[in-house]
Amino acid sequence: MCNFLKKWFGFNDKAELTEEDKMKKFLIVGLGNIGEKYANTRHNIGFKILDYLAESNDLTFETVKLGDVTTLKIKGRTLILLKPSTYMNLSGKAIKYWLEKEKISLENLLVVTDDLNLPFGSLRLKTKGSDGGHNGLKDAQDKLQTVKYNRFRFGISDEFSKGRQVDYVLGEWNEEENAKLKERLKISAELIKSFALAGVNTTMNQFNGK
Repeated sequence: MCNFLKKWFGFNDKAELTEEDKMKKFLIVGLGNIGEKYANTRHNIGFKILDYLAESNDLTFETVKLGDVTTLKIKGRTLILLKPSTYMNLSGKAIKYWLEKEKISLENLLVVTDDLNLPFGSLRLKTKGSDGGHNGLKDAQDKLQTVKYNRFRFGISDEFSKGRQVDYVLGEWNEEENAKLKERLKISAELIKSFALAGVNTTMNQFNGK
């Protein structure tokens, strides 16, 4: 179709996206490990939050290149939800690929991950920072070549004995945590929507420490 007709009928190629259009598109990445044995582990809270967000909006994930993807549209915003299939330690590969594929700016990226340094269920949104020893964030930082990207940390606490960190992180939620998890997932989903609709600063003020 010629450019004149495209314009007349309102068609717009990805290459022709305006800056305003680009600002309305977001990549939300939940970090985790694929496979049933990891599904309910603390390290997979990124997957769990995105699953909750998708299910509560009647969305299903499709397995595509480097991950499972679905798209949430809210109030003129497009949120591409990505669960990388690269395993945690290579998360950055999937993040970089989907940012470039969808022509999404770095400021519209949000990486959702677990954090041992926060009490269980605590929420913290930051615009930059170190990887804190988290292998998923470490690879993201390496592939993106920057520490300046938005990350949403969900506290899993550090209630483990010396030398048991790996077992704890890859362990499943206990009964008490499971009882509280649904309410925390709901608030986490609200944080993600606020990030896209209200912006990172407003969302930090509203949700950090909640």
